[in-house]
Amino acid sequence: MSSEHKITREGILEGAVEERLQEAERKGLLQRLPEEVRIRERERVLAEMGETVWVFGYGSLIWNPAFHYVESRPGRIHGFHRSFCLETPLGRGSPEAPGLVLGLDRGGSCQGVAFRVAPELAAHELDIVFRREMVSDAYLARVVRVHTADGPVRAVTFVINPVSPRYCCKLDLEKSAQMIARAEGWLGPCSDYLLNTVDHLAELKLVDHGLFRLAERVREIQAAA
Repeated sequence: MSSEHKITREGILEGAVEERLQEAERKGLLQRLPEEVRIRERERVLAEMGETVWVFGYGSLIWNPAFHYVESRPGRIHGFHRSFCLETPLGRGSPEAPGLVLGLDRGGSCQGVAFRVAPELAAHELDIVFRREMVSDAYLARVVRVHTADGPVRAVTFVINPVSPRYCCKLDLEKSAQMIARAEGWLGPCSDYLLNTVDHLAELKLVDHGLFRLAERVREIQAAA
């Protein structure tokens, strides 16, 4: 695990993350999602899930959730797969060397972790999640069925918005590896994001062969640099 800066619960609640996003918007690096849209989407998801609220993490939410939860379960969703399909000029990249971050793209399946939130804290904790994930038009909030060893649960997750201008459709492994190996932003190297995810999937005995191959290629590029 590297010493990179992380998105923290405090940074979200105290506005530090929002300040970064405002600065990025002023520079023309992204267009922030209006707060009223984010609130409306959060309320829609809460109404759709009812009293039992779960969040499905497939990337950094696995190793740095930043919200409070009372239970976690490894699980699999169908209909979406994990993919480095979102270009980012901030956080894990720069305008000169954009990075890539994960999204859920159409097709296949994805293993990750479902987190259950205490009912009395659901609105507050989900607000933290939405203020972290729904910052632009890059993601869409969706309630999905997560299959776990203790039975299925319904959870909110964040899938790629296919009309977002930062959506990178079907990048090959080499192009993805080159971008990830070289990109760095205020959250640290893009490669750390990938390798942290791979390491935690391995610890949980969750398999993503494509991601593991990508991590191997990124390590080769960096070793040769």
